[in-house]
Amino acid sequence: MQSVKKGRYTALVKSMTGYGRGDVSSEKYRIIAEMKSVNHRFLEVSTRLPRQLNGLDDQVKRLIQQRISRGKIDVYISMEQISSLGSVVNVDSELALLYCNGLREAAKLCDINQNIALSTLVALPGIVTLTKADDDLEELTVLVNDSVEQALSAFVAMRQREGEGLAIDLSKRIAGLKSMFEKVSVEAPIIVDEYRIALQTRIIEMLGAIEVDPARLAAEVAFYADKSDITEELIRLKSHFEQFGNILDASDTVGRKLEFLVQEINREVNTIGSKSNSLLISRIVIDAKSELEKIREQIQNIE
Repeated sequence: MQSVKKGRYTALVKSMTGYGRGDVSSEKYRIIAEMKSVNHRFLEVSTRLPRQLNGLDDQVKRLIQQRISRGKIDVYISMEQISSLGSVVNVDSELALLYCNGLREAAKLCDINQNIALSTLVALPGIVTLTKADDDLEELTVLVNDSVEQALSAFVAMRQREGEGLAIDLSKRIAGLKSMFEKVSVEAPIIVDEYRIALQTRIIEMLGAIEVDPARLAAEVAFYADKSDITEELIRLKSHFEQFGNILDASDTVGRKLEFLVQEINREVNTIGSKSNSLLISRIVIDAKSELEKIREQIQNIE
């Protein structure tokens, strides 16, 4: 494993948790976009926009999908109208007349004052509406895009910072595992030889005076001794550790690849534990499995 230097993983490994905020304004509008995310196996984007901007929902999601591949992301967009410049006030005269006639009929039936105040009339639904200028939607679209892009930049930067810390931690843990199994590599041949001698001695003691073909005995001892040989598992582990470092250096999303590789490492460690009769190796296997669980938990945070 190569040495770990601060900044080595910048813009490579990304965390799946993050927060970003964008705030842009024009003469008439202010748009604020906020996004936050938590771990998720796939990409899931949920948006909440003002009613006037609902038509931009798919566009917002596309912008996010272009830069993010995993995580559950919640996006909140708010709009503030700073000025009514260019807007038009519309009065529905026909609807107002219908309201007046209806109110007068109701007043006559109830025998109450038939005078209708203007304030009462304009407060009724649909009488007065404010229509935005035709070019407002185009302006709002640009503002929403800019605010989302601004929020995305802050969001991605935060995920990169957290990802760098995760990568450094994982690299140190894998280096620790590599060191553990380097000790096992030194111990393993000695243990196999000791196991072969002990097995041969025990067989001879059990057979006593019974004559046994020395070649057959040697073959049987070698067979059972080979079953305790962990050389192949150690070779595969070494390869997995190297692959782990290479994946951390990759420029694409690495979370799922690391999840799979940790499963493979865990499989080899389990096999070593089941084949070895050494107390020292058993202790190392226990420590390694504990460390692998911590690594697995950390990988759950990586995009």
